[in-house]
Amino acid sequence: MTAAERQDLIMAVLRKQHCVVRNELAAACGCNERTIRRDIDALSASGFPVEAVPGNGGGVRLAEWYQPHRTTLCPEQMEVLRRFMASAQPDDRAILGSIIDQFGPRR
Repeated sequence: MTAAERQDLIMAVLRKQHCVVRNELAAACGCNERTIRRDIDALSASGFPVEAVPGNGGGVRLAEWYQPHRTTLCPEQMEVLRRFMASAQPDDRAILGSIIDQFGPRR
């Protein structure tokens, strides 16, 4: 799993559960907690409202003020659009690319 895929998964999990311990995220992503810490730092640096939660095992949560944007595509939708894009005509490829850019969770 690439860093972007892990970060997309982290955000998807946080949108559903709001707060998760790092070892659960590491297990879901197939990596170690150190990698999750780096991904959280990268998400925060990119402007995502992700916060560390102190305590035993440590955790990650979305900022209390954050309300997820409802029109973000899920990873499965992104994958289908990318597959269509690979075989689309140039004009259609441009339109599909703009949809991914506008509604994808992150680029």
